[in-house]
Amino acid sequence: MKKRDSIDTSSYLGLIRKNDSIPSEYYEQYDVKRGLRDVNGKGVLVGLTNIATVVAKDEDGEPCDGQLWYRGYRVEDLIRRYSDNPFGYENLAYLLLFGELPDNDEAKEFIDTLADARELPTNFTRDVIMKAPTKDVMNSMTRAILTLASYDRNAGEITIENVVSQCMQLIAVFPMLAVYSYHAYNHYENMDSMYIHRPLPELSTAQNILTLLRSDSKFTETEAKALDVALMLHMEHGGGNNSTFTTRVVTSAGSDTYATIAAAMCSLKGPRHGGANIKVTEMMDNIRDNIRDPKDDDEIRDYLGKLLDGKVFDGQGLIYGMGHAVYSKSDPREVIFRKYVEKLSEEKGRKDDLELYNKVETLAPEVIAQKRMIYKGVSPNVDFYSGFAYEMLDIPRELFTPIFAIARVAGWSAHRIEELASGSKIARPAYMSITRRA
Repeated sequence: MKKRDSIDTSSYLGLIRKNDSIPSEYYEQYDVKRGLRDVNGKGVLVGLTNIATVVAKDEDGEPCDGQLWYRGYRVEDLIRRYSDNPFGYENLAYLLLFGELPDNDEAKEFIDTLADARELPTNFTRDVIMKAPTKDVMNSMTRAILTLASYDRNAGEITIENVVSQCMQLIAVFPMLAVYSYHAYNHYENMDSMYIHRPLPELSTAQNILTLLRSDSKFTETEAKALDVALMLHMEHGGGNNSTFTTRVVTSAGSDTYATIAAAMCSLKGPRHGGANIKVTEMMDNIRDNIRDPKDDDEIRDYLGKLLDGKVFDGQGLIYGMGHAVYSKSDPREVIFRKYVEKLSEEKGRKDDLELYNKVETLAPEVIAQKRMIYKGVSPNVDFYSGFAYEMLDIPRELFTPIFAIARVAGWSAHRIEELASGSKIARPAYMSITRRA
């Protein structure tokens, strides 16, 4: 496939630097909350939601172990409730969409409905997904989502009934959009073999992802459960995260479901949001390649210092996977998921790699505290271990962020429905002009 050349814009850079760079002191002067957060990291209140609660401080305003609640249930309790159920993600999707946990009959009906909807239009895989393949699977998925609107007679109808139907169909087909897009890229760009498996109605979302991805379609119970838990932990995180906020903003404009979810995809793919776990795995590769003894705390601590000083790896001065915009003492998703990562590492013979992750988890906060002025505690977030887990599941890095999207589309859908049901007004925050007239 021929790649097009970019337009030479070097002659315009001087104008852009002159006219588009706003001095940072102006934001302080006019009390602008950059990123909709104040200097202490507290988010600007822009809406209300019943769907999820993120807690990082106790009643006295002091940092506490992080908590994540879905519709009034602590996520730890939900993970435990479905620990022996392969359809944990599906049950929690029902909870997010409709506000209540399903009983056995409701769960079966919902799961069967998703299984029936897990079918793409005739020749869609060939005519849409296989065309113009790219390493950026998120872009391929977004194109496919927008194209699906062409097959929907009621694409632009935004009644609650129709939107719920559209959202359930997207939840159902997201694994296929992701995995098929990867197979197209892997075949046409990497010159590898291509196989397109059909999803099996008796399997869960997590099980089907592994079935669709692997040439032999085989997986272990440990693998499927680890992925199911990953989906449950990534499916929702309150209305303030970037992609969910995007969902609510676009919904408030009266846009259709396909355009709204496509917009959320564009937000999620950014390395500051859904692409963070890729940076963690790349960083860990870099650490392994540049330290002599992975069991030597002092050597690891020294290298982490170099990372923070921007002297090694990508020069950005960051230890990826450490810290979160909201959590300080702990990210509950990381605490939960670590247990499943430990089980996977035993099954996969990767305990030495896990030990290095554990050492970085312990030492990084110490190094950050020594070198940086921080307003709250630093702890590992869910991205710290998720990339390692996907690696052990033989999921290619091109699919790390799409796996996040497969999970989060349930949360986006819930917020879209809530925004419509609440009679939203169009989101239109203020921007102050500081342009001097000629």
